[in-house]
Amino acid sequence: MVSRTTLLCIAAVAAHASAADLNSLVNLFIGTGASGNAFPGAAIPHAMAKVGIDVSTAPRQAGYIHDNSSITGISLMHDEGTGGNANGGYGFFPLFPLTNCTFAACPVGIGARAALRKAGADAAQPGYFTTTFVNGIKLETTSTRRAGLIRFTYPTAGPNHVVVDLTNDLGRSFEGGALALAAAAGRVRLGGTFLQSYGPSNYTVFACYDFAAPPAAGAQQRLVAFGTYQSTNLSAPSSITIRPNGTALSFPWTGDSVSAEQAGALLSFDAGVVLARFGVSFHNADQACANAEAEVPDWDWGRVQGASAGAWEEVLARVGVDTAAEDATVVELLYSSLYRASLVPANLTDENPYWESPYPFYDAFFCSWDTFRTVHPLLSILDPREWAGIVSAYVDGWRQTGFIPECRANTKAGYVQGGSDGMIPLGDFAVKYGARAAALGVPIDDLYQALVDTAENTPPDWYTVGRQNTAWKTFGYIPTDWVDPSGATGLPTREASRAWEYALGDFAVRQAAVALGKSAADVAKYANRSMNFVNMWDASVTSDGFAGFAQRRYPNGTFAFSPPNACSPVDPVGHSCARGTDNNVGFYESSSWEYSFFAPHSMATLVGLMGGPATFISRVDHYFATPYFLAGNEPGFLMPWAYHYANRPDLSALRVRNVLYKNFNTGINGLPGNDDSAAMAALITFHIMGLYPVAASKQLLIGSPLLSAYTLRNEVFGTTTAFRVVGFDKAGLAAAPPAGARVFVKRITVNGAPSASLCWIDFDDVAGGGEIEIEVYGDAAAAAAAGCGEGPNALPDSLETGGFPA
Repeated sequence: MVSRTTLLCIAAVAAHASAADLNSLVNLFIGTGASGNAFPGAAIPHAMAKVGIDVSTAPRQAGYIHDNSSITGISLMHDEGTGGNANGGYGFFPLFPLTNCTFAACPVGIGARAALRKAGADAAQPGYFTTTFVNGIKLETTSTRRAGLIRFTYPTAGPNHVVVDLTNDLGRSFEGGALALAAAAGRVRLGGTFLQSYGPSNYTVFACYDFAAPPAAGAQQRLVAFGTYQSTNLSAPSSITIRPNGTALSFPWTGDSVSAEQAGALLSFDAGVVLARFGVSFHNADQACANAEAEVPDWDWGRVQGASAGAWEEVLARVGVDTAAEDATVVELLYSSLYRASLVPANLTDENPYWESPYPFYDAFFCSWDTFRTVHPLLSILDPREWAGIVSAYVDGWRQTGFIPECRANTKAGYVQGGSDGMIPLGDFAVKYGARAAALGVPIDDLYQALVDTAENTPPDWYTVGRQNTAWKTFGYIPTDWVDPSGATGLPTREASRAWEYALGDFAVRQAAVALGKSAADVAKYANRSMNFVNMWDASVTSDGFAGFAQRRYPNGTFAFSPPNACSPVDPVGHSCARGTDNNVGFYESSSWEYSFFAPHSMATLVGLMGGPATFISRVDHYFATPYFLAGNEPGFLMPWAYHYANRPDLSALRVRNVLYKNFNTGINGLPGNDDSAAMAALITFHIMGLYPVAASKQLLIGSPLLSAYTLRNEVFGTTTAFRVVGFDKAGLAAAPPAGARVFVKRITVNGAPSASLCWIDFDDVAGGGEIEIEVYGDAAAAAAAGCGEGPNALPDSLETGGFPA
């Protein structure tokens, strides 16, 4: 029974959250410096359209860098926080405003028109972006899911000009396309084919720009000149001819060769303010125009921006905080991270250009390797309906290809980074929402079959989808220097790390089989196979005084040695561990030192292989001290919490704070690497809440939050769960809390009942409503002695020791 006091506590925190302007707490510029690749433009949650400015220098994965780079345009779609092509993805059909030039001599080429911004001119809030160029032209944008508005305010009344660029995306990867200008209607229709930012394919996209703004829109703009422009010849593409009154351009598809063509439209207006409405589509230009007409029918800027802001307020309010009572930096990190965690995947429903389907279509999975650890578990708690649509899109990908998509980017299959890690969110969904799948629009039998097919079958090319299952099932590991007799091919590197990820994928199938009441044979098969990571454990390898490491292995069973520190931050040689043929160490974007800790479904196995709890703790300490740890690398996300598995949650509490405060902040360089489709945003959110999800399970590791209280709202369950920290101590908000700071968990109660563990909590309690009370204290010795508690199930589950019971 939840007490009246608890209900009042929930109501008080929720009231503070709803009363606050949560959008004002979001800093869109976190991670827009040297390495975060965050996107600070206009978008609604999970939008297809992500509208923002593009810089002339690379890296520019999201189009934007917070520096003094020149701006080449404002374009309609972008990625969020990804790696991949350093020049960026999307960024197609940019607009650019020009003034103080005559029509026939305007600098329309991408290099000639590039301009600087005024210092400090960039500003943004959820659903809105603005900046001002050094020549005084102000740019603003706001958007809907597939459409929006762009406004240029010029320093003079006119004539002023707008370039509509057909050929320049961020990657400069134009392979053909067309433009049609209807001057009387003030409409420009475009279509083009470009290269995807992470994968071997191209994609075709369409846009529609309208410039005949109605008087009620407040833009009294009159088109006084128009035409097209294109390169005079491709041997000197920056030499451009402007053709007044031209209305059409067409460049046939080049057959996968990139064209250097500079081409587009030029419009001139007798106005000091020019408002453009746009729509985007993956079907055709007519659909792009229809999207604009449907989503922005009245050109009403205030309505569009207000609706976007309202959508973001609703997302942010799912985590309720008394913002006045909490540390301001923690609050800013929390809500800024929640914002980024709802930018992707992008909802492209009704825009699937490849097959007819009644199911949702999402893009920017980019990649499941990055997002399965934190993004999907966060959505499972805070946005289960949206997450169900994303999961359904994974399942629909299997319907069409026979395999769960892994890294769909720009609507096409990208490269598989590690295992087929899209399996893990599907197993997670089955565990948490399998009983509600039909109501959430996910055919659960199809979901399970998608898992089984991806776990059993080998695709012709497992470089872009699926797994090397022939080898996995034949050997129980992924062998080095082995040719698949079936003829299936893929990039035959990353053997050790792929095997460890395949094992976790099989655990996801096992978990789904348990949750959905499948056969005992299925449960046993995938449970057994999920333990095969031990087959790539070489107990004879030593490093820094520690014995036993993951290694590559030949078909005859012998091991192939790779230095355990290879590809670590302190690799003295500089091995390659990227996705390429030069990767000869067996690990992807990580070292053996790090991947040897990667078995979230059976960490007790690793504790045993490493020599027991004391040695395990010493080894984790050494991993951080050396440092083999890199805060921006996904395989290390769990590591600050790894002490839980050796019965030392007190050490986790200190390490989480150390990692967070040393590596993350609210500045433009506040991310220690790519946000990776919000993988780090979701990680920050979990750290702040004092939680960490265990993959494909209902178990979350629990520690002491960085907030004194917060609430979580789950719309599917219709619940609000209040977390309250008794004895909360702001002295603990530091990389190295002072002695005596109350950062250790002493007691946990769930709706008044003592928790069986001080180390983990069940998803049903986190999302199920009521109150979770965490009492903290500063007695380090007592906390070390108490560990996870005294109950038989106090330690977090591990499959080998009977955890995750069937």
